[in-house]
Amino acid sequence: MSVYNEKRQSLWLETWHRLRKNKAAVIGLVILVFLILVAIFADVIAPYDFRAQDLNATFVKPNSTHWFGTDNFGRDIFSRVVYGSRISLQIGFIAVGIALFVGGFIGAVSGYFGGIFDTLFMRLVDVMLAVPTILLAISIVAVLGPGITNLMIAVGVSSIPSYARIVRANVMSIKEMQYIEAARAMGTTNVSIILKHVIPNTLAPVIVQSTIGVAGAILSAAGLGFIGLGIQPPNPEWGSMLNAGRHFIRDHPHLTTYPGLAIMITILSLNLLGDGLRDVLDPKLKD
Repeated sequence: MSVYNEKRQSLWLETWHRLRKNKAAVIGLVILVFLILVAIFADVIAPYDFRAQDLNATFVKPNSTHWFGTDNFGRDIFSRVVYGSRISLQIGFIAVGIALFVGGFIGAVSGYFGGIFDTLFMRLVDVMLAVPTILLAISIVAVLGPGITNLMIAVGVSSIPSYARIVRANVMSIKEMQYIEAARAMGTTNVSIILKHVIPNTLAPVIVQSTIGVAGAILSAAGLGFIGLGIQPPNPEWGSMLNAGRHFIRDHPHLTTYPGLAIMITILSLNLLGDGLRDVLDPKLKD
C-alpha cells in the first residue's frame, strides 16, 4: 500500500511540475485562487454592505470613495462585485459537483456493466442532449422558481450529459485493461473494482472537464440572472447586476463594465487552467 501511495504522490508531483511550466495555466490558477480568496473574505474586503442604499449618491462615477462607482440606488458597485464573486463561484462549483456526481455515476454504471443499464441511461442522456443546455436550465428554473439553490440544481442537471458521456467512454476502455481482468480473477467485487481501479483512472479527463465546466456553469448562471431567472435582488449576482445596469448603459456604463469584467476574468482564468490541465494530464500530449 505504501508503494502505491508513493507512486500516486509522485504522479501528482510530476503533474504539478509540468503544470508550473505552462505560464498561461499558472496565470489562470493564480487568478482563480485570488478570486476564491476574495469570495471567502468578502466581508473584510468590501468597504460597504452590498445592500446599503444612499439615494443622495446615485450614479456616482468611479472615485476614491467608491472605486467602481454606485448604481441607481446608490449602492457601492465594488462591494457588490466582491460579494458577487462568492455567489457566482458557489454556483459554479456546486453545480459542477451535482453534474459530476450524477453524471459520473451514470457514466460509470453504463460503461462498466453495459447491457440494459447502458441502454436505459444513455437513452436518457440522449434525450437531455436533444435540448440545448441553457434552454434546459431555463425550463428547470421556470418550474422550480428563481433562487440560488434552484439555480445550482438547474445548471447542474443541465450539465449532467457531458460528464456521463466522458466517464462512460473512459470506463469502457479501462475495463478491458489487464489489471481489471486480474482483479476480477482474484475475486474482487465489481463495486471494489469501480471504486479502487476504474474511477481513479478516469480522474484526468474528469478534472479537465470539471475545470472548464465551472466556467460554463458560472456563465450559464450569469445568463439566467441576466434574463431575470437567476438570483433575485438585492443579492449581487454578476448576471443580475448586468441586467439591472443595462437600462443605464449609455449614460452610466460603469454599472455594467465591472460586473462584465468580473465574469470575463473568472471565465478566462478557468479556461486557461483547464487548457493547461488538459495539456498536462493528456498522455498523448506528454513529451
